[in-house]
Amino acid sequence: MADHTASRYGTALAVGVPSGSTTFANRWARAVTGTSYIPMSRTELTEFLGRLTERLAAALVAEPFDVRPGARVGADLVAAHICAPEGLGRSVEVVALRLLRDLGMETADAETRLARLVGAMATGFAHALRDRTLDEQEQMRRAALSARDQAEQGLRESEARFRHQAGHDPLTGLPNRTSFHERLTDVIRDPGTGTERIGVCFLDLDRFKVVNDSLGHRVGDQLLVSVARRLRHSLGGHLVARLGGDKFGILVERTGSTDDVVEVAEAAIATVGRPALVDGQELTVSASVGIVEVPVVDAASGELMRAADSTVHWAKLAGGARWSLFDPERNRLELARHALSAALPGALDREEFFLDYQPLTSLRDGTVLGVEALVRWRHPELGLLGPDSFIGLAEETGLIVRLGAWVLAEACRQAREWPEPAPFVSVNLAVRQLHTPDLVHQVRDLLERTGLPPHRLQLEITESTMMTTAAEPARALRTLADLGVRIAIDDFGTGYCNLAYLRDLPVTELKVAGSFVTGLRSPGDGRAGRTNERILTSLVALAHDLDLTVTAEGVETADQAERLREIGCDAGQGWHFGRPGPPERLLARLP
Repeated sequence: MADHTASRYGTALAVGVPSGSTTFANRWARAVTGTSYIPMSRTELTEFLGRLTERLAAALVAEPFDVRPGARVGADLVAAHICAPEGLGRSVEVVALRLLRDLGMETADAETRLARLVGAMATGFAHALRDRTLDEQEQMRRAALSARDQAEQGLRESEARFRHQAGHDPLTGLPNRTSFHERLTDVIRDPGTGTERIGVCFLDLDRFKVVNDSLGHRVGDQLLVSVARRLRHSLGGHLVARLGGDKFGILVERTGSTDDVVEVAEAAIATVGRPALVDGQELTVSASVGIVEVPVVDAASGELMRAADSTVHWAKLAGGARWSLFDPERNRLELARHALSAALPGALDREEFFLDYQPLTSLRDGTVLGVEALVRWRHPELGLLGPDSFIGLAEETGLIVRLGAWVLAEACRQAREWPEPAPFVSVNLAVRQLHTPDLVHQVRDLLERTGLPPHRLQLEITESTMMTTAAEPARALRTLADLGVRIAIDDFGTGYCNLAYLRDLPVTELKVAGSFVTGLRSPGDGRAGRTNERILTSLVALAHDLDLTVTAEGVETADQAERLREIGCDAGQGWHFGRPGPPERLLARLP
């Protein structure tokens, strides 16, 4: 067989390696270079194609002839990344045109065999390329599925982290206000077996701002973490949440009575009150707790949280380090106060305020010496409101400056219209008004605009105001007194006054507090009556020694008026001499 093969294809083929294969491999390498990315050096490519050349040469002389080596060569080209159409085309071209010549096998039989091998090589290339494409598509599909699965898993994990972050406080790890509200709503909507009543505690650290301001926010944060950890440990049977800042919430889902929630509140206060080691130093804080405990059927989550928030404020007002129980009536009154406070600015704009006047009557001859202007509010829904209902609110909100300015202006305007001889008009000045930098300018301008003589205006300041008067307000009072304006001390005897102020301030009149007059009795009516009389006698004597007039407030009976006259008091004010009323009623009493 070997002799026969050698005689047909040449002696060169009888040896193992065909002569010319290296030349052809170099030619083949040049042909396919650049047709696609081939991850081999030129030497490695030539060696690889040399091995394919030897396999094709062996297939040409093999008996029986078999085209499958050609198909494997085509597949190997694809495996070696010579997989572009140009790579196949050039491979087919160089093999068909140059292989037999370079191998010295140019016979008709060899050409036939080569044609069939080239066809098989193209077929093998196509099959391998198709399989490779399908494999890559499958890999891409699997990669896409894997990426999708990973993305979905990452999304689920992100959503879980987001839900946790959205429902928990990042500093303490406790549930936050949103989670607390949601759980409270769920319990109310679907209470568990035996859940007939529910309790909510709001806990607020006392004077926590001092810790932040003096030791820094880092220490403050560490203290909050410590408080949160202790609350969670000691109240593990209840939901504990950080509601924001230094405020925490405790949900008692099943209570038998208010006592159960009080017990939880007391445990929380005791827990917080234990010393905590923070940043190497021992800190002790206290807590105030607001308690709301109601039947579940009557509960609404938003209202419960608002009620607990209000109630913890009551505990703080009472001094802190204690709990306070929600009182619906107190809450109603506070809401009413808040509504009045919010309505005050609009009431001024709508001119809902007006003035009544109460006479200051001479105890010697019964003439009206002056009148005190008293502000009233004609509320569109609540009707007529006296100053006790809104003056405190105006002082809290700062609106007292604007309201006081209106009272002063309206009193001066109306007093200027009264016929001569007219009494002076007395107007109360609030503490904030007294500290207004342009008070002197305001009063001077008002007197000029209305034409009211200065001696017909009296400004009343309380004894407590006088005690806290700084240098600048004191100078303002002296300037006003130099203009001729009268200065009176109202409620004298109730503020532990430093009598030196009577020497240093330009006071014209003392108005003795009505509490002394209320206790005044005729001689022989007991020790209390004699004590009040001695006090009044001393006050009147002191005032007269200082060239001050004295008006007694709260005079309600003729007996009181007579005793005051005997003591030497100059004037009286109270229902005995006339109740507050419109200026028309006052004018009717003037001569």
